[in-house]
Amino acid sequence: MRIRPGSGRSAYRSRTRRLLERHLAAMLVAALVSMSALLVSYREVQISAGEMRTHGAPAVQGVAATQLALLRAHKEAEGSVKYGIADVVGAGARYENQLAAADQGLSRLSDVQIDGDRGRGVLETVNGVLTSYSSSITPGAVKYVSDDLMQKEKFAEAEMLLTRGGTGVVPRLDVLQGHQMARIDAFSSMSPSQWSGWAVAELGLLAMVLITLSALWVLRTRCGHSLDLCLLVSLLAIVFLATGPLIATSNTQDRLGSARDGLILIEQQAHDHRDLAGSQQAVTDTSTRVRAGLAAQGWQSGIYYGALAAGALIVLLPAIGIGRHLNADYWRTG
Repeated sequence: MRIRPGSGRSAYRSRTRRLLERHLAAMLVAALVSMSALLVSYREVQISAGEMRTHGAPAVQGVAATQLALLRAHKEAEGSVKYGIADVVGAGARYENQLAAADQGLSRLSDVQIDGDRGRGVLETVNGVLTSYSSSITPGAVKYVSDDLMQKEKFAEAEMLLTRGGTGVVPRLDVLQGHQMARIDAFSSMSPSQWSGWAVAELGLLAMVLITLSALWVLRTRCGHSLDLCLLVSLLAIVFLATGPLIATSNTQDRLGSARDGLILIEQQAHDHRDLAGSQQAVTDTSTRVRAGLAAQGWQSGIYYGALAAGALIVLLPAIGIGRHLNADYWRTG
């Protein structure tokens, strides 16, 4: 059987064309898969940071501040009676100030609490119990100033409504705080699905690097072309995608971890009742540090949009680079 002249070269050209087409298809698939996983995973971490900043941290701080304000208000009311000023100013101006602070805290909590319907139910119950508390403390401080027995009874009723285990205002807020801290742990930790997303993204980008290098080798050894500029720029974009968002995510996770530690400290400070004024100041100071640590980082939003642009490049540039060679050397001449 005679072999036609040029048939071997034609078969070689056909194999090279198919090899380049496979490289291009594999690069497009790897780019789309890795970019989808990367952008979703990166965005989820940034959303968690936003939720921690706008709801999680204020909610935990709000519960702690409200508990301490209520306990201090009760202590101030007792002090006004003890020092004989209740008959002049009722439960005292400091009591009124602390109770007003607690009311404001509860109002803010209704907007920022992170325990959903269950948390709203707790706050509704707390508001109801506080109404009963006021109905006990006010007569004790004003009406029964000259009746020590009734006054002690009313103050005992008020204290029971405030601190009784399970049903008192402070224990109910403890339950809410426990649920919120569980959510804080979820905000500040990467879930298995997030770890999987990052693994898929990084493996896909590694595959992109290997396929791109292979494509450059094929173009140089089989097609006689020098290094393709589009593929080289694509390689740089892949390196940025493999490192930039990962560094930004690591930074965010560190800040979330620090914020979680600060909120745990706030919860502990709210249970230190030896010096209520000191505990209130400690909660305020710690909250300020937590807010500062969670402040939005503009450069991290820039990383997200930079990743979008780099993702477009690693899809378009290989198509342009390899497609140009295929069109010039194989498709148009085939």
